[in-house]
Amino acid sequence: MDGWIILDKESGLFSRTAGGRVARMFGNKKFGHIGTLDPMASGVLPIAIGNATKMIPFVEEVNEQKKEYLFGVRFGTETDTLDITGRTIRDGGRTPTDTEIGKILPSFIGESLQTPPIYSAVHVAGRRAYEVARENQDIEIPPRKITIYELEYTGKSGDSWGFRVVCSRGTYVRAIARDIAQRLGTIATVNMIRRVTSGCFDIKHSVKLDFLENLVNNSADIGKYLMPVDFGLGDIPVLNLDDKDAELFIHGGFVDVSAPDGLARVYCGNFIGIGWVDAGKLKPKRTI
Repeated sequence: MDGWIILDKESGLFSRTAGGRVARMFGNKKFGHIGTLDPMASGVLPIAIGNATKMIPFVEEVNEQKKEYLFGVRFGTETDTLDITGRTIRDGGRTPTDTEIGKILPSFIGESLQTPPIYSAVHVAGRRAYEVARENQDIEIPPRKITIYELEYTGKSGDSWGFRVVCSRGTYVRAIARDIAQRLGTIATVNMIRRVTSGCFDIKHSVKLDFLENLVNNSADIGKYLMPVDFGLGDIPVLNLDDKDAELFIHGGFVDVSAPDGLARVYCGNFIGIGWVDAGKLKPKRTI
């Protein structure tokens, strides 16, 4: 079975582990996912199964890939990982007021340079940053451009301050919390991260892993929760081919079409792939 599962990943689970378990339920060894979530984080994890993995680059290309997170922060303590799974390296920082927090948040809106946490999956000199960090080696991660579209303080509950952010792909929520604390003259650690949207994938359409596993264990139909292979490609124009042209396209041939230049979703009754139109010629880029 091929398609997409919008998983609501539980906290404590690695993204790849979750993807593998989902793929096995659908009898497929081939899988991928869009946007890795930290093990501590929960929420939207789009998982491509089988032929849907071929569509990952195109889904990422046509979606703006804005992501929305809810996250909680504890002020006054900092860990090496910037979240509560790490080792405390500093303690005793001041606690800011709600007014102070509200004043500095607007300054985060827009493009900026963000330095990812040392415990992150970014590549530094050919290695993952977290691999170097675990060996207690010094590491310098260059900052990279991100965009924060919305950032708001949602209130305090117990010893946790809540926030909501809409940001670009590649933004680290743990680093946002670190930078908020720095602007406030203190330190902080993230105690909760939940992703509620990732591009066109929304938490309201998601399913939990234990829910799917329960269906499988009871021989129930899980196929109805599988989104089609072409899910998420909605902004790419459609081209419909007849049987003869579809056969040519699938086998790598060029097809004469009357369509504007650019990407095209190609169908012959069913979805058969992604093509590129150039001067009236449809050329296959990825076929199903």
